[in-house]
Amino acid sequence: MQRGTNRAPSKRTGGKPSRWNAPTASAQPAGLGFSPLDEELGLLPGTLTPRLHETLVRLGTTQRSFAKASVEFAWHTGTTIHADTARRRTEAAGTVLVAHETAEAERILHEHPEPPPGPATLVISVDGAMVPLVGGEWREVRTVAIGNVQPPVVGREGPVIHTTNLSYFSRMTDSTTFTKQALPELQRRGIERAGRVGAVVDGAVWCQTFLDYHYPEAVRILDLPHAREHLTAIGQTMGPNGTLLSETDQQRVRDDLRNQGPDGVLAELRSLVVACPPDAEVHRHLAYLETRRAQLQYPQFAADGWPIGSGIVESANKLVVEDRLKGAGMHWAEPNVNPMLALRNAYCNER
Repeated sequence: MQRGTNRAPSKRTGGKPSRWNAPTASAQPAGLGFSPLDEELGLLPGTLTPRLHETLVRLGTTQRSFAKASVEFAWHTGTTIHADTARRRTEAAGTVLVAHETAEAERILHEHPEPPPGPATLVISVDGAMVPLVGGEWREVRTVAIGNVQPPVVGREGPVIHTTNLSYFSRMTDSTTFTKQALPELQRRGIERAGRVGAVVDGAVWCQTFLDYHYPEAVRILDLPHAREHLTAIGQTMGPNGTLLSETDQQRVRDDLRNQGPDGVLAELRSLVVACPPDAEVHRHLAYLETRRAQLQYPQFAADGWPIGSGIVESANKLVVEDRLKGAGMHWAEPNVNPMLALRNAYCNER
């Protein structure tokens, strides 16, 4: 007799057939669904948790390429993601951020909310940097850098002025749109209620229009290195007896502009330029400086505690824009530039 063939019914089943021996019904196919727990935990569509998704976007924003971002993501998290996935997720997050910031600018324009308190001294600087697009085209990205100006400290060569708490806003767009879309960042920094506001820019018309819109009363300072370029161009112009100024004299007038202001320098240059043909380029360089005399008062600006160079926005062009969007062999599809710029701003603003 084989073991177990005449076993009595189990007490646990009350004499009923065991569930292992019960007849089975055919299984019904399962449909697609969404777990209530996923919704409760805030999980996003796809295979990544919110934290992993945030980590991937952060790496896509900060690494030099999406391929590098996917490699770093795998190393840090143990999760393998293709570079194309890193690109799509990062650009999608940036697109959401652009939409949010654009809507916020429109809200401020229509609702005129109460502006927040501002610092004692605020300085802004705007400039542009070129980025490469698919097809070989280059387009300008405009950036505004904003900072708090600290009281001067004594250095070996005189007072040193530091600008702290820097933040940025960047877009690849026309100057009018950029001016309006920058409004949330400028309001966040308290420009309307700052004790005083200064602006260090070059002579581009759109930079002046930007200031006219946001703070017409700002102390306007022409970036000193930019002004010195025009001095050098005048000095290097060929006259009847060679260059209008020797290299030594070129350095002298550059120093004089910084230490003594524009009056004596412009008078000297005027006397030299008069001998040049009326259509010579040198006249345009001189006129450029003459029409901006009020922005060349560098000794007074320094005495009032203002920076006289636009280093904060020139650094922003490299730190915020070019470090990520201007790599070797890199070309961007136009719709993806502003999403990346928005993420770069958020990262460099430490938000």
